[in-house]
Amino acid sequence: MNANSTHYRIRPFGADDMEAVLSIWLSASVQAHDFIEPHFWQSKQGAMREVYLPASETYVAEESGHVVGFYSLYENTLAAIFVHPNQQDLGLGSALLEDAKRRREWLQLTVYAQNASSVCFYEARGFVPMGEQLDEHTGEPELLMRFSP
Repeated sequence: MNANSTHYRIRPFGADDMEAVLSIWLSASVQAHDFIEPHFWQSKQGAMREVYLPASETYVAEESGHVVGFYSLYENTLAAIFVHPNQQDLGLGSALLEDAKRRREWLQLTVYAQNASSVCFYEARGFVPMGEQLDEHTGEPELLMRFSP
């Protein structure tokens, strides 16, 4: 099955989703950010579990009872959006992003400038670059992007 099928739904994150969400976050982060050492992402799992996910409003995409993607909102910031690597390029990321857009009047996000496929993904869905900054954790340049209907 793929994300274009009707067998997935987006629902609020629950405590039982934690391990699946962390696994998706780690595998997708390592894959999307090959310019950052995998150890960096591995070292952030505790903070994701204990700080970032609890502080955010998170929604998961579930297919056949399995979590295959998620996104997290912190106020008007899209703090995270990740799809399991085996489910990418099937429309699920777009569906998650559309769901997030429906929950806010406007959204902003940061994305690593070197992550060209993600920058293109956001631009194709109406986000515009508003500036650039250095990520305090990695020193990598990132774009600040915003969507407002």
